[in-house]
Amino acid sequence: MRIAVLGANGNVGCRAAAEALARGYRVTAVVRDRKRVANVPEGAAIVVADVSDADAIARLAREHDLLIAATRPAGGHEGDHAAMTDGILAGLKGSSARLIMVGGAACLAVPDSDGGLVLDDPRFVPPAIRPIAQASLDQYRRCQEADDVDWTYLCPPALLEPGERTGRYRLGAGELLLDSAGRSAISMEDFAIALVDEAEEARNRRARFTVAY
Repeated sequence: MRIAVLGANGNVGCRAAAEALARGYRVTAVVRDRKRVANVPEGAAIVVADVSDADAIARLAREHDLLIAATRPAGGHEGDHAAMTDGILAGLKGSSARLIMVGGAACLAVPDSDGGLVLDDPRFVPPAIRPIAQASLDQYRRCQEADDVDWTYLCPPALLEPGERTGRYRLGAGELLLDSAGRSAISMEDFAIALVDEAEEARNRRARFTVAY
């Protein structure tokens, strides 16, 4: 399988690329700036591209079986999320290449809340991160409207941080996963495992899913 990782120099993207490489896949690391590739794992080919450019995405789609979009705008530039998402979806329109979009938890329902969204629960989304949470919800809605793209939307739990690679995780669908202590978390390393597992198994086509411990 030929995999292009958009945002491969980021925290999730570099781990997804490393996990895919470890399983023997051909990986292309897509970055905006060739000078910022310190996190890209050895063995990945590097391509410089603007992911909001639909033509650039279309070229990648012709050369790869799967695109993993692990892009995230810088703080204060949450509005860029829409342009990136639109570019990716437009570039993949009608393509045979699959897309796994690494999104946010905002679109998930909070357990025992009568359908209340994570976006609106201050336990999980304090005011400081509401702009990126709202941008992620808008991103998911754009995917839902893209009926001409073979997309999957992966929602992280409330807490996604660097940590240990255990190989362990639980799967969920439209509801935030909590452990027995009420915590919603997973390491980025195990998140990358779940991401590449989905790349291999394609269990959630044109649907969202989530993972956590």
